[in-house]
Amino acid sequence: MYDKAWLLSLLEETRDRTLAMVDTLADEQLQVPYHPGVNPPLWEMGHAAFFYEVFVFNLLDGTPSHNPAMDDFWDSFHIDHHDRWSREFFPGRDKTRDYFNIVYDRVAERICEQPLGERELYLYRYAIYHQHMHIESMTWCRQTVGYPAPPGVEVQASEANPPGGTDLGDAEIPAGTWLIGMPGESDLYARDDFAFDAEKPRHPVFLEAFRISRTPVSNGEFLAFVEDGGYRRPELWSFGGRKWLQTETDVALVHGATTPVMREPRHPLYWRYHEGQWQQRLFDRWHPLNPAAPVLHVSYWEAEAWCNWAGRRLPTEAEWEVAALGNRPDGPFRRFPWGNQPPSPENADLDARRMGRLAVTDLSAGDSPFGCRQMVGTAWEWTSEQFLPYDGFKVDMYPFMSTLQFGDHKVTRGGSCATSSVLIRGTYRQAYLPQRNDVYTGFRSCAL
Repeated sequence: MYDKAWLLSLLEETRDRTLAMVDTLADEQLQVPYHPGVNPPLWEMGHAAFFYEVFVFNLLDGTPSHNPAMDDFWDSFHIDHHDRWSREFFPGRDKTRDYFNIVYDRVAERICEQPLGERELYLYRYAIYHQHMHIESMTWCRQTVGYPAPPGVEVQASEANPPGGTDLGDAEIPAGTWLIGMPGESDLYARDDFAFDAEKPRHPVFLEAFRISRTPVSNGEFLAFVEDGGYRRPELWSFGGRKWLQTETDVALVHGATTPVMREPRHPLYWRYHEGQWQQRLFDRWHPLNPAAPVLHVSYWEAEAWCNWAGRRLPTEAEWEVAALGNRPDGPFRRFPWGNQPPSPENADLDARRMGRLAVTDLSAGDSPFGCRQMVGTAWEWTSEQFLPYDGFKVDMYPFMSTLQFGDHKVTRGGSCATSSVLIRGTYRQAYLPQRNDVYTGFRSCAL
């Protein structure tokens, strides 16, 4: 599967998706208002090209960058976040686009002309998958600032009230020893087992029996918490949650606003009660809130408070992965809830097409061995765990891929509706600060 033709096709798809994210914005839209959770789209483009230079040409060939004078600007660890908006340093649309295409052309040429060994394949994939992380962040940038939807988004929703409702109950997971994670350092270049360092090494864990909801929490379920005054009941919120309530800033810079507005949250970030109905904003348009769709853009603190209100709890990270994959030490290894076939539109909401607009009961083809639905795609699901390394952790090629998030971030799992299908798998670990609600985060819960 992983031959030169596949790799070139993936590279071109990645180039096309990135260019489309930039080319469909006017010049004035490219200089997005400052926000701590986004980057200017042109900087994202240049940073991705620079990543190829570092992890393909520098590492494999020892060749210098295309323009060494720009290296510090494109390197996320040599330029402060706020300075990425600086007009003093920015090369502009045309020069950034030219640089991006020059690097992509060089990568394609190298793939065609050089042997495709295990190390080369690993580094190509590493850089391409890194680029897909930025395609997701470019998507939530548009959501944050209220721009039109990116190309390819389908906004058709399922029926608001699916037959039988959205409560599929809990899956019962038996006690036992389970397998977590992906292979370790000795298998770094394994063709079929690509993984980032935080997913490794694969290891056994013993878990007591537990019960976990078969679906993510829906808008309707979360609305009941909102209408019961959940945001105004301090007994439902932890110390961190109460602090978040008191200090949260509405940083959704919609319709050209440039000054964040202080507010005390009363509902999820992109909801409003307008003209007698609850609505939800999807990019630049408001839609009636679909109670059957998954709740999105909620912080860890909101998920935790809902669980307290509902008499539930968030799953641990290991519980989440066991419910999603059900891997045992003596059985075949699953990369996805449905097996080892790559994701498709029939089993997962991915690739920024449906954007979490399906009902939580949809996509039964993607069920896990325990009947848990939409555990890949739809929403990054909060777990109760801090983002920490597994025992035996070793840093991969990029020393900052995981290490800077260890300790103060929470683990989310499963990918989101904006995650690329080539990037995600059931062992993938994503780290977000608990206050983040601009990203595509949701959750499911466990019985106490």
